[in-house]
Amino acid sequence: MKPKTRFTALQVADKASWFKSSHSTDTGAASCVAVARLADCVGIRDSKEPDGPAFIVAAAAWTSFIGEVRAGRLLRGTRG
Repeated sequence: MKPKTRFTALQVADKASWFKSSHSTDTGAASCVAVARLADCVGIRDSKEPDGPAFIVAAAAWTSFIGEVRAGRLLRGTRG
């Protein structure tokens, strides 16, 4: 039996179609984020450094994170 070819998430993310967050600006702000949807995970990276490192999380974890942000439960400077 021929072994399956496997790729790490970062190898796949490197070839993925990245898109810039709608909350990022082109004014040189420090908070520019790019996201790539992968098969069962999501890649996150600094949009100003396309060849830099990427953070890979499970798609379910990303969906949960976005839900918390949209609900206002992860506001800067708050606890609880």
